[in-house]
Amino acid sequence: MGDVVGIVGLGTMGLGIAQVFAQSGCTVLVTDALPQARASARDRLTAALAPGIAKGAMTEAEQVAILSRLIVVEGPQDMGPADLVIEAVVEDLAVKRALVAVLERAVSGSAVIATNTSSLPVSDIAASAHRPERVLGLHFFNPAPIMKLVELVPHHTTAPEAIAFARRLAEAAGKVVIDAPDRPGFIVNRCARPFYGEALALVEEGRSPAEIDAAMVAAGYRLGPFALIDLIGADINLAATEGLSRAMGGHSRYHVFDRLRAQVASGDLGRKTGRGFVHPSEPVLAPADAEAIVERIESTLVNEARWLLAEGGATREGIDTALKLGLNFPRGPFEIEALHGAGRIDRRLAALEAEAPVALKGRYLTPPA
Repeated sequence: MGDVVGIVGLGTMGLGIAQVFAQSGCTVLVTDALPQARASARDRLTAALAPGIAKGAMTEAEQVAILSRLIVVEGPQDMGPADLVIEAVVEDLAVKRALVAVLERAVSGSAVIATNTSSLPVSDIAASAHRPERVLGLHFFNPAPIMKLVELVPHHTTAPEAIAFARRLAEAAGKVVIDAPDRPGFIVNRCARPFYGEALALVEEGRSPAEIDAAMVAAGYRLGPFALIDLIGADINLAATEGLSRAMGGHSRYHVFDRLRAQVASGDLGRKTGRGFVHPSEPVLAPADAEAIVERIESTLVNEARWLLAEGGATREGIDTALKLGLNFPRGPFEIEALHGAGRIDRRLAALEAEAPVALKGRYLTPPA
């Protein structure tokens, strides 16, 4: 039967992860607390595979083979044969801990239990486990079948063989696996904060979201920060920003800007509500000072990456790859630093710190050499 992967949680992310492993040849056991989610899983996967057949990227025989590898079970207690179980349930620590306890009773002592959390410390989820050395984070990005990046997040007692096994299965499924520290936001969600935050700082200083986006697009970014917020949803972005701010002790690098709160309060959350910061307006031309806008935002991206690197658990290359794959950035923070020079970025950050209002003091300080 080969490797057996279990997925608990059949929302968009969970079903997408199931598709990833079924397509790679694994037998995939899936379940959800909601009977209707279990009942509809096969039909939803069939629909997800249909575009591939329409484009000629997949044959009907391949679709049948993939679907044959999907086995719906009643609950997590039925994950016994799984070599790796990935939970993709609600972001609630108590729920995840309780689920890990059920899974530990169900699977063998050598099985790996992974969490797809994007916001909770893996060490907290593993803290009550009987076999914490078999617990780690495997953070996929949405949509999982398309996005290449997976952040592999061990905690301080995860066993090396568990890490190696999870990496092997994810890489065999076609993913680029990057080691990430068990720190708030891991790599992508943490290092992305300045992309949004510094853009919001500029808006609070009087710049328009459209011209900021135009500047970033002209510099090679597929989407500007406000188009990306509109795509994700301003409410989702706010929740992520508030969560990281709390986790990082309210540091000014993770300041929650009033403009973002006001956008959420207005109900104009982006594409899902029909209106956002820039959606549905047409793009505008980049302003005359576009280069300065880009330099400011990119300098803060570099600074956040430097802080993460200084804390340990990540590499320059890993951070660059994660930002490029996880956010479709044209270049990673350390590639930006090499392009412009560390000295120029340091001078820009020093000038921003000198001019920062009280609420943002400390935001632009660089890590100790």
